[in-house]
Amino acid sequence: MVSLSNHGFRAGRNQHDALDALAVALERTAVNFILDADIAGFFDTVDHEHLIRFVEHRIGDRRVVRLIRKWLKAGVMEDGEVRPGEVGTPQGAVISPLLANIYLHYVFDLWAQQWRKRHAQGNLIIVRYADDIVVGVACKADAERFLAEMRERLRQFALTLHPDKTRLIEFGRFAAEDRKKRGLGKPDSFDFLGFTHICARNRRGWFIVKRRSRRDRMRAKLRAIKEELRRRRHEPTDEQGHWLRQVVTGWFNYHAVPMNSAALAAFRYHVTGLWRRTLRRRSQRDHTTWRRITALANRWLPRPRILHPWPSIRFTVTHPRWEPGARIGLAGFCAGGVR
Repeated sequence: MVSLSNHGFRAGRNQHDALDALAVALERTAVNFILDADIAGFFDTVDHEHLIRFVEHRIGDRRVVRLIRKWLKAGVMEDGEVRPGEVGTPQGAVISPLLANIYLHYVFDLWAQQWRKRHAQGNLIIVRYADDIVVGVACKADAERFLAEMRERLRQFALTLHPDKTRLIEFGRFAAEDRKKRGLGKPDSFDFLGFTHICARNRRGWFIVKRRSRRDRMRAKLRAIKEELRRRRHEPTDEQGHWLRQVVTGWFNYHAVPMNSAALAAFRYHVTGLWRRTLRRRSQRDHTTWRRITALANRWLPRPRILHPWPSIRFTVTHPRWEPGARIGLAGFCAGGVR
């Protein structure tokens, strides 16, 4: 089975669509290795001339192409001085995600499709969200060859893989058993779209991909909340609670996926602790106890609960024509990949 799914900044698709496609592909396809690839400084290194040629494949109106070229050359303002852009897409511009997808469509997606047809010896799955790419491969030889040729392909278009964030790891339904036979530890995990993906088993013993909120992202979010609470220290308690409810609700809306309950509870607990510390620092006479802060948390903060369905359930609903085990085309697995 082969799958290539492209979700980054596309209408009707979001991060959870990419996460669902990846989880379903890994659970239902026999792959043994994961290539976790990240393009270094992608939005800052896009080559303008290559990009314009790619745009011209899709747009015949020279006026639109000329406008895009001017947009790319607009540059940035630093210390009151405008510096023209030589490479990369404008930071924060609404057109940047669209141009980035066009660039990677021709640089990576079409190349990956041809590589699969000509060189792949076994199953191959690819899920891309913007410049974050996860490749699942059946045999290590395919994985190593794909990585080497991918580096060369990107180099031809002024792109490089991040040396620290790009890894080839053993991962899949047989990874834990195979590593145990060789006297090795548990399979490594990998990060994708804010979650750490882990090899696991459900109660029936079937292989599943467990997703857990990235610890570094959670710590960064808590530091940001701490700084904002410090700024809001002397606001009324109800105003603080109203703001924290919005923050925690937003975090839960993204991270409340199956098997991530512990991370949700930990996030709420740490937010409650930060709130208590903030209240106690408002005055030397303030002695906010854990009983009082718990009451405040129960009043204002949502309780942790799973909001997202299992990936296989939502994937089946959004892709009703997909049939498990069918040998389908490159884009068929996640309806709407590269065509």
